[in-house]
Amino acid sequence: ANENCTLQFTVPQTMNPPVLVYYELHNFHQNHRAYFASRDDFQLTGQVGNQAKTSAVACEPINKLGNITINPCGLIANTFFNDKITLLDNGAVDDEGLNLTMVEEGIAWRTDLEYRFKMPDGYQQQECPQDGCDASCCTNLGWSCKQPAIGKDDKCYAYDYPEDDTTQYLYETYPNIISPLEHVTNEHFVVWMRVATRPNFRKLYGYIEQTIPAGTLLEFEINLNYVVESFGGKKALVISTNNAWGGKDKYVGITLYAMGYFCLACGIIFAIKHWFRPRRIADKKYLHYKEE
Repeated sequence: ANENCTLQFTVPQTMNPPVLVYYELHNFHQNHRAYFASRDDFQLTGQVGNQAKTSAVACEPINKLGNITINPCGLIANTFFNDKITLLDNGAVDDEGLNLTMVEEGIAWRTDLEYRFKMPDGYQQQECPQDGCDASCCTNLGWSCKQPAIGKDDKCYAYDYPEDDTTQYLYETYPNIISPLEHVTNEHFVVWMRVATRPNFRKLYGYIEQTIPAGTLLEFEINLNYVVESFGGKKALVISTNNAWGGKDKYVGITLYAMGYFCLACGIIFAIKHWFRPRRIADKKYLHYKEE
């Protein structure tokens, strides 16, 4: 855990945006009923404390550590894929000569971010003075943070979590991955919480909104934290593009077209039959009541 490796890909042909970057897991059964049910949706929408008994049972055995409540609890949240993937600036450029960048926002469903994942009730944050981005920014406010956090806008913020002494929040479970300013609204976490239906699956990590010319060398640095040996699994990094059907697999589209043409042919055949030999509505010859 916490080791780094570098992966290199040479682009075989021009890739048009969006170029999607996935992580892929094998032999991880997110679709198992016990795993799927192991979550507390009230916690994910901001509830702190007053946990329902049914939610506590569903989250076992990852609900409490002694007297400390885990928020969010459950198997899904606490097996979060925490490898960190970074596209290195190795001089790779797009078709306009601009450096390639990987975007990690906009990967989760908008409805999930709006309705299903929210900061804890009672959470507060406040921007620190320009010359006060240190522990004093927290202590002067009497808030729970030990050190302020840097936001996506590169500004410094103090933050306060309710019941912090008796609760372990997501940023404390994954300190190098989850910012305390995000908690469960981190988009990588939101993507993970939509469980896969099969044991081998991909989840979106980011995307490149630029055209990548053929022959470009892409270089990724992976901070390795996620252990797959414990469940006999494998993990991989996948770079792909979309087609009209959403993925690289063309056979889904072929199957849908074939079914559509088959239904169209059946419709034409029945229409011709009805045109030449129509069936008159309420024709008595079709009645066979107590036929001897």
